[in-house]
Amino acid sequence: MALPLALRARALACLTETDPGAKTQGVAALAAAAAAGTCTLDAAAVLHADDAIVPGRPARPELVPPRLVGRRSMATPEGRAMLVHALAHIEFNAVNLALDAVWRFAGMPDAYYTDWLRVAAEEARHFDLLAAHLRALGWAYGDFPGHDSLWEMVAKTSGDVLARMALVPRTMEARGLDAIPPLRAKLAQAGDEAAARILDVLLRDEVGHVAIGNRWYFHLCAQRGLEPVATYDALTAQYKAPVLKGPFNVAARRAAGFTDAEVARFDADPLDA
Repeated sequence: MALPLALRARALACLTETDPGAKTQGVAALAAAAAAGTCTLDAAAVLHADDAIVPGRPARPELVPPRLVGRRSMATPEGRAMLVHALAHIEFNAVNLALDAVWRFAGMPDAYYTDWLRVAAEEARHFDLLAAHLRALGWAYGDFPGHDSLWEMVAKTSGDVLARMALVPRTMEARGLDAIPPLRAKLAQAGDEAAARILDVLLRDEVGHVAIGNRWYFHLCAQRGLEPVATYDALTAQYKAPVLKGPFNVAARRAAGFTDAEVARFDADPLDA
């Protein structure tokens, strides 16, 4: 009989995998094993990883500053492919950040690891959908450059799970709630209905992912006796996180669990999704 797999150690192994296809397949297999009860939840284990191999990345795409990624004109097939590639790159990084949330932070409740494994599996499906569509357009993941701003914030917050929950799902990923509807409209207007339908899946699932970030942020604030809004502002300043700028998808942010006090900030500059 096969021995049970250690969930967090396996998540770290998936994180260090450099081949995108092998990574997404590994995440799907891990999620299936967790659902079948054939892996153990090693919540208390203190794991270590070599920073040089975290996260595992393919040789391409080339990583450049955001300003050098290039324009994504919807008027040309290449411009539309560049946009799909940029979205695929975001989802690839999102797989990595969810896996990092699973392996890095010991001592959280069991549901925390279940939640973030779910995020990893859904982000892996998103990447696969976008990579397949990119191939249908005649391109492949890695054909265009990408930037690393999402992972940079993951690295900054590697020492504190509260900062991670505050500044990655609730800040960096939550921007997707605002950005996806206008991008979907552009792709649909350009005639790429297949890409538009993929973005519908992304928006639906990202609401749930940001909600998971909110759930654990508020849990940790309550555990530490911290007021959430003031703590968020303090963490934003401490870690030099991006300042929130509208327009905001207020409906999606409400659905993702932002509080009335937080939504009051967004309501000043709403986005009609």
